Amino acid sequence: MRNNLIKINVILLLLLFPCSLIFGKEYGFKYIDTKTGASFRGLSVVNNHVAWVSGSKGWVGKTTDGGATWDFSQVKGYEQCDFRCLYAFDSKTAVIANSGAPAYILFTTDGGHTWSKTYENTDTRIFFDGLLFLNKKDGIIFGDPIEGHLFLMKLVFAQRHNPNHGIIFWRPVNSPPATDSGEASFAASGTTIRSYGKKILIATGGKVSRLFFSDRDLENWKVVNTPIIQGTETTGIFSVAHRAKHKAIIVGGDYKQETLCFQHVYFTENDGLKWNYSERQTRGYRECVEYLGRETAIATGPTGSEITHDDGKNWAPLSDEKGYHVIRKSRKGHLIVMAGSKGMIAVLNR
Repeated sequence: MRNNLIKINVILLLLLFPCSLIFGKEYGFKYIDTKTGASFRGLSVVNNHVAWVSGSKGWVGKTTDGGATWDFSQVKGYEQCDFRCLYAFDSKTAVIANSGAPAYILFTTDGGHTWSKTYENTDTRIFFDGLLFLNKKDGIIFGDPIEGHLFLMKLVFAQRHNPNHGIIFWRPVNSPPATDSGEASFAASGTTIRSYGKKILIATGGKVSRLFFSDRDLENWKVVNTPIIQGTETTGIFSVAHRAKHKAIIVGGDYKQETLCFQHVYFTENDGLKWNYSERQTRGYRECVEYLGRETAIATGPTGSEITHDDGKNWAPLSDEKGYHVIRKSRKGHLIVMAGSKGMIAVLNR
């Protein structure tokens, strides 16, 4: 039976790893019983107090007290949508988008009590993979390729408004990057699109798995090949995390072979000019990787979670809890939240 608080002392893992590795952090996992049964893949952690989750069957949840309590509801009229894309600005304002067709982008300014539809696309090929905001006026959403190019849109105008009479415009990017046959992206955790400095980074997967770099104007793209396992529709990069000094980690694998440990986690120190396979890898396919601070990151997936303190060179087991899809750290603060299948949510405390 799961305890409300499970202490994991990573120092004990030194019995399994050389003494040159120092994993001295202790994390507590506080598990939340959401009673929703939803599969949560959308997660946005604003600060030490506010976090939102979104997922299947139209479910959206929010905490305003650092994860101690949560409120959940289904978005009225969209109960069959799988809201895998989510970005929250504060306790009142958030944007969600579903994966699949028809596609919708919804906006709330009253804490999720009401939602206004700001975009709709009935093309059967539409499938959103990730949503990112640089600020309240600069939003980016992308999806699987249509006619050989990533589906990519920008928010061009927004203002605070009555949710029933708001105006938000999304327009296609003029020069979205071209993709190869069988190349798409995964909406497993909403972390195949990232921003860092003045750059935008998008990761693809499938038969071809690459990284696309662009300035924030999204007009010119640099493409970087990766050695991660690829070649079938179920393989490739499922998440990317980037930090200063050109360092990045990519995780993934084959979602049909969750325990396969083969070409599934890499790190780079020069924006992908050279990729290095982790000396000690994660214990299988992983759907999300998130930096917690300098050199420290956590990767999670259906079979467990690992931690690294050296930018992905070595990974140590952190938790055997199964079924998590996404982990995010607050943009301002230290709050860390995980979410996954069957309504699973956990708040991590150091």
